Amino acid sequence: MADHSEPVRVLYLSYDGLTDPLGQSQILPYLCGLASQGYSITILSFEKPERFERGRENIYKQCAAAGITWKPLRYHKNPPVLSTLFDVFTLQRACVKLFHEQPYGIVHCRSYITSLVGLALKKKYGVRFIFDMRGFWADERVEGNLWPQSNFLFRMIYRFFKRKEREMIRNADEVITLTESAREEISGWQIPAAVSVIPCCVDLDLFDAERISETQRHKIRAELNIAETDFVLLYLGSLGTWYLYDEMVVFFRLLKKYRPDAKFLFLTPDADKVQPDADFIVRAVPRNEVPAYIASCNASICFIKPSFSKKGSSATKMAEVLAMNIPVVTNAGWGDVVYLENNMTGIMIIQKGKEEETVRSLLKPSDQPQKPFFKDFFALQRGVSRYASVYEKLKILMNN
Repeated sequence: MADHSEPVRVLYLSYDGLTDPLGQSQILPYLCGLASQGYSITILSFEKPERFERGRENIYKQCAAAGITWKPLRYHKNPPVLSTLFDVFTLQRACVKLFHEQPYGIVHCRSYITSLVGLALKKKYGVRFIFDMRGFWADERVEGNLWPQSNFLFRMIYRFFKRKEREMIRNADEVITLTESAREEISGWQIPAAVSVIPCCVDLDLFDAERISETQRHKIRAELNIAETDFVLLYLGSLGTWYLYDEMVVFFRLLKKYRPDAKFLFLTPDADKVQPDADFIVRAVPRNEVPAYIASCNASICFIKPSFSKKGSSATKMAEVLAMNIPVVTNAGWGDVVYLENNMTGIMIIQKGKEEETVRSLLKPSDQPQKPFFKDFFALQRGVSRYASVYEKLKILMNN
């Protein structure tokens, strides 16, 4: 039986870096919250060299303030496949070294790559294993044409991860998905598993419309050369494989028919993916400035390619915009978007043949407050509480 007086030691493994934007919005805030509840957390993450050099001091400070131990590892990108195998080997070796120094009660693995190591640690040391699968990662790689199935090697890699996916689910003490749609899909696989849904949550202290003054909003519009009367459509975040850029531009052109003064603001690190246009404004801004830019817009758009793997997607960008009381136009066929539309204010799901109806609805003034369900579902503290419930459940299992 474990010692009740000792805090539970958690080893958190992430192939995403803490110095990545995602690490700062979707990893560290949760772990700082969990550390404040008495868990002793060690993080192993893979850092891109340039981002690590720029951001390591800030991350070390945040971890030290929260009582978290951070052990960054170097991420390798090339050569493909072999570099990932090398990283997995490096992670496995680092974890074994840590276990020899002092054992851990829980190994919490973000997505599939690190879960290869977490599964091995479960078998070797009997540690409680959390498979935080996020989405259906292997299927995302195939559907995004990153692993073309015409290539024998990628076909074998896909089959390997689909086998491992089921083994991870079967052996995990807890499986965590981002959406109810993903949980329903997994329940149909008839694999005995405890599955929790924890969506990508929002720091409502940062994304708080009441904290943005009219002066800030006017200043940003002036800086962007946008008139106070102009209608601004926002796209927030990266422009990768899954985002339907062309379709969003088509929607903007339709909006221009009704509002000739409309501008399209892209807050994205992927400026090279935005076509030149007099009505397009592209900026990359620090995370702490994003809320003020959102507040300076009238509406937002987020079109995601519908597919099997996207059942498991939870768009942080959409939740951040909704938190600022800005409406979001999106499409059906991904994540829990239909469920969320039924329970929240501000989500507009566009339907084929009814695009103009959506534009007209978007242009109608609305001062509807966000429904209480939003905070219950998306608030960062609710996400931390859900993770804490999982940790507490595993702590009880460890003590029995």
